[in-house]
This record gives sequence, C-alpha cells and structure tokens, in this order.
Amino acid sequence: MKKNKIYKIFIFILVNLTVFSNTKTTNENSKNKKNINEKKVEIIDDSQDDGLIYLDRIVEVEKEEEAKKKPGRITKIINKIDDKVNPVLKFYTPSSYGSWYLIKTTDKIIYFNEASAISHKEVITGVGNGISSRFEDYESGIVFETFVWIENATNDIYFEWIPIEEGSTSVDYICWPGEFEFSKDSPDWYTLLPKQQGLLIPNNWKTEFKPDGFNGRFGTASAYLPFFSQIKDKKGYIAISLTPWNMGYYATHPENGGYTSAGFRLENSIGKMEYRRIMRYSFLDSCDYNDVCKFYRDFAIETGRLKTLEEKTIKTPSINNLIGCAFVHKGIKTCVQPDSDFFDAAAPNKNNHLITFKQRAEEMKELKSLGVDKLYLHLDGWAEPGYDNNHPDYLPACTEAGGWEGMKELSDTMEELGFMFGIHDQYRDFYKTAKSYSDDLACMSPDGSIYTHKRWAGGQQAYLCTTQAPYYVKRNFTEIEKHNINPDCAYLDVFTCNEGDECANPLHRMTRRDSYNYRNKCFDYLLSKNILPSSEEVNDWAIKSLVFCHYAPYDFMLEKPGSPKKGIPVPLFNLVYHDCVIEPWMMDKVSNDEDYMLYALINGGAPYLIREPAYPGIDGSFAIDNDLKLTDDIKRSKVVSDFHEKVAKSELIKHELLDEAGRKQASTFANGYKVIVDFNTSSYEILMPDSGS
Repeated sequence: MKKNKIYKIFIFILVNLTVFSNTKTTNENSKNKKNINEKKVEIIDDSQDDGLIYLDRIVEVEKEEEAKKKPGRITKIINKIDDKVNPVLKFYTPSSYGSWYLIKTTDKIIYFNEASAISHKEVITGVGNGISSRFEDYESGIVFETFVWIENATNDIYFEWIPIEEGSTSVDYICWPGEFEFSKDSPDWYTLLPKQQGLLIPNNWKTEFKPDGFNGRFGTASAYLPFFSQIKDKKGYIAISLTPWNMGYYATHPENGGYTSAGFRLENSIGKMEYRRIMRYSFLDSCDYNDVCKFYRDFAIETGRLKTLEEKTIKTPSINNLIGCAFVHKGIKTCVQPDSDFFDAAAPNKNNHLITFKQRAEEMKELKSLGVDKLYLHLDGWAEPGYDNNHPDYLPACTEAGGWEGMKELSDTMEELGFMFGIHDQYRDFYKTAKSYSDDLACMSPDGSIYTHKRWAGGQQAYLCTTQAPYYVKRNFTEIEKHNINPDCAYLDVFTCNEGDECANPLHRMTRRDSYNYRNKCFDYLLSKNILPSSEEVNDWAIKSLVFCHYAPYDFMLEKPGSPKKGIPVPLFNLVYHDCVIEPWMMDKVSNDEDYMLYALINGGAPYLIREPAYPGIDGSFAIDNDLKLTDDIKRSKVVSDFHEKVAKSELIKHELLDEAGRKQASTFANGYKVIVDFNTSSYEILMPDSGS
C-alpha cells in the first residue's frame, strides 16, 4: 500500500456540497434547484499544475451573454480537479457538482445556493492550507461554515461542517461531502461497508443493497467501524469520521449492479446540529481491503483506542480461561407479558417456559462427560420474572427455578467442572413494571416526551438514561455478590448493537457520545470486580473495555438461510481488531452449500456449541434441519476451539478471496497460522507455522 501524494485539492468542496433526501429523488428536486452556472462567478486560479488549487477571489460576471460563449469558469475548475483526482477516483459530477442540496429537515430540503450571502477565504496554517466558506442569510436563519483543508504532513483532506446559528431550522440530517463517481460494471471496483463484520460490494454484484433499521449509523450493528471505503483497480480512499457519535454512512447499490454510491450522513444531536463534524479522506495507491483496514488499525493505535487482549490480560488474567472455550447459551425462565408485541393471545403459554438451575447444572455435567473440556455458559432468564422483564430491577434469582440457592449451586457446579459462568443482564430497556421505573430517569426527547414501545417480552418500556446505568449495575452485582455468587462474566445486552441514546432532561442531559462513555463505565465496573464484560455485538467505541461479545456476525447470518447476500462477506472488523476481543461464531450447517463453521475458522473465532434462542426466528435463530447430533457438534466445536486458542491473541494480518465470488477464502495470522476454507466443498485446511502443513 502506498499513500498517494497527488491529492492536493481543497477547493472541491465548494462545488461538492451534496445533501440527499430519503423522500425525494434528484430528478424530483431538479425543478427547484438552480443551475450552478447561474451563480455567475469567475474563479481566479493562481495555482500551478503541481500545486494547490484554491479560490483567490470570487467576482460577479457582468455580462451573461459573454459567459454563455465559453465554458463556465466553474466547469473549468471542476475539470481541473477531476484531472488531479482521476488516478484514483473521479467526483460524481451530476450529483456532487450540479446539485447544491444542503439540509434535510422534517418537511423540506434547503439548498446551499439559497443563501443570500456566501463568502470564501483562503486559510493557511502551520499544518495545512484550505478554504473556509460561510453560508448565511437563509429564511430560516441558519448560519454555517465549511472548512476543507489539506494536511501538509499526510496529504489527507479534512472536511469540517461547522454550525454557527441554528435559526428556526430543525435538521434531520445533512449528507456532505458529495459522493464519488463509481459506475464501472467491474468486480475490481468495489465498496467496503462496515456493516457488522464487514461487506465488500463489487460494482457488478447482482443483489440490491438496502439500509437496515440503523440506516448506517456509526456505533451500531450497521457500522462496527466509523469509516467506508471505495477501491477501483487497486486505487482508492478511506473516509473516516473523526466525530462519529451523530454520523453514519449512506450507500446505494441497485439490483443487477453497475455502480455503488456512498457518503456521510450528519445527524442532529438532541434536536440540533450543535457541534462541528469532521471527516478525513485518505487516498491510497496499490491497495486492497486489507490495506484499508490496516490503515484504520494504525489510526486506532494513533488515537489510543486499540487495546489488545494481551494488554487486557495483564490486568485481568481470567481472560486466558475464556480463550478456547465452547460457548453455550441457555436460559431459565421466559415469560411474555400480555401487552408485549410477542404475546400470542391464541396460545398464551407459547413462549412461557421454565428450566431449573439444577437441570442446567446436570446438563453441564453431561457435556463434561461427553468430552467438552473448556466451556462458557451464558445464562439468561435467571431472575424474576423472566427474560427481558423488569429491567433494570432484574432481581431476585428466579424463585421457581430454585432461587438464590439454586443459582449458587449452578455457579459452584460450573467452578467444579472447570467451566466459566456468566449471566445475561440489561441496562438500556427501562420497563414500566420495574419498581424503580420513573419518567424522571428515562431518556427524554427535546420536546419533553418519553419514547416508549412494547416490542420485547416485558411489555411497555422506555429507555433508561445511560447516566444512571452504572449505578444500577453496581447495585445489582453487589446484591448478587451478597449471595456468594461470583460470575466469571456478565453480558450487558444491546449496548454494542444499538445506537447511543440521548436525553434532553436538564437534570441528566446526555449526548450520544456521553451515552457511549457511560456504557464503557459499566464495562469498566465489571472489570474492576474481575468479571469479564460482554455485550450483544462489537463496536469501535467499546474496544478498550469490552472483552468478548454475543457474536460479531456477517449481516446475512441474521437473515433466513438462503437469502441472497448483499455482497461478499469480508472480516473488516477483525482485520482491525481481531486480537482485541473474543468473538463466538454460529456453527450451524444451514445447507450443503453453507456451513457457518467455516466462517468461525476463517475469522479465528470461538465456537457456539449450543445456542438456544429466547425468541425463535430472531437474531439468526432459525430452525434448521440437518443430521448433526450433539456428539458431532462437540467434535466440530473442538476444532474451532483448538484453533481459537492458537490465534485469539494474534493479529489477523491478511484475508484473501481466492475466487471472484468469495467462495474460497484464506486468513493469515501474525503468529504464522493460516486457514483456508472452501464453501463449495465445506472443507478447510489449517497450516501451522512450524511445519507448514
């Protein structure tokens, strides 16, 4: 990988100011927008061909007829910019230059060129040169600036959107800067999206890409990492959000392919755009998706967010005990409340069931007798009144299942067997049935309302303001400790899957960034008690504190088996953070053509031996018909566990697609281990560093 040195361009943002609406197409808006050449401006370019391009001044063109006789000055500067960028990418002229959209509000789109006053000035600092632009005198009263500059040390291009005055505008989002042209129908032109573990979309991919419920928001399952990237013929860029808390990506790839577009979406914070948003574009030469991920890993090291398992183990040695474990996910009690969306009035006991602590202890003994040497039990539904109920007041231990004494007996049995024991808990969902429920502690919207829903088993709920979560974690785990139960691990549900929450309550006002920080405080408290923290998935913001997760899957694994893939699954997250967090993987053999065990191996992950869903058909828990027995599952699990022990603390240095469709893949780890998988034949090969075979 080589850093491309030719991208000394900071003016393009002046003409690359695109904001998209989800409700209106470009064509629909075209009748309302002004043609860029109607601005009647003359660009004075004082640069040399090998220097910086900049706007020295902007003056009125007095004679419209004269302007029509020759190409517009803006057109000339666009072409010049394109000529410089073209070795890697070309800005998408129709949308990026021709459409000056600005802001998507609740009811309309405001255009950049609707400002009555637009001014530009050159900015030269000790670290770089750029163009600052000010936009004001809109009907709404909004005033903002953009600053686009090139860092001298790196040739990286920074884009800064700076709110000055909010006015009366209620901003939903801003899409800026504009996207690149990316329209060649070729497998060598591809887009990288951080959707869950990672997605590579070749331009000729036939399946349409559609946004999920998180709509590309960074910090969610939609984006484990705060970047996206595009590569054509081994040249490309990585676009990193430096302020990812209220940002995400948007991406479009149509059915039957041909092109892919991608860009940043800037969202409001507690109803306002109240802080500066910064994006950095780095241009790379002789690169592929591995180089992009390693570029971001270097960035994570530079910014102090990368913390390896080896580093974490120095402080918490029990992490070593979790490496190489077979993961078992089982529950105690499920109780779906009548006001839950999951409640089936025709069969009210359909999702209501109970397994005692003693029964679970006997099952663990059986697994030991069948040859399972290392095991981690994730236990949900262990408290009253059952799974996904009454949080954060999830106490005491389920009485019908044996109460505190029964739970301690299970905990003691796990210790005697040499197994690890962890419990499922929740500090986001704030159930109305909880004794401590109060609107005063719930997340408040800017208009003073409390958002509620009844999706899960416990029925009506709001969201607990995350500022309060660490107190509840401390309270609950102190109570568990009083009963001489000392879990090895704890799972705090949804934290690393769902977006950070925001709260407008002045008593505990909280931004999304604050919410992520408070979630990390919950993880850190558990670590202080030598309890290994986990959450639903993984995320960049949690790496320093998170030890393991429920899973970190490819997106297709959560869809019905056989659903078309939206691209080629590639381990973008693991290429950055494999040696920083433990990830268990689904092991289902869903068909003759798809064995999830191979994904566990190619990612150097831990295996799920048993995974019993609380909600069948949710989160990848589908009924699958195959001829595998428990003894078969144990054998398969041992293969993955053994490999995980060898590579868990080792960086994934290279992942390879050995055919165009991605059906044959290889992964190489820093300690010399390599695994090759063939999804067509459901086969694998593990190469050892000392023998080569």
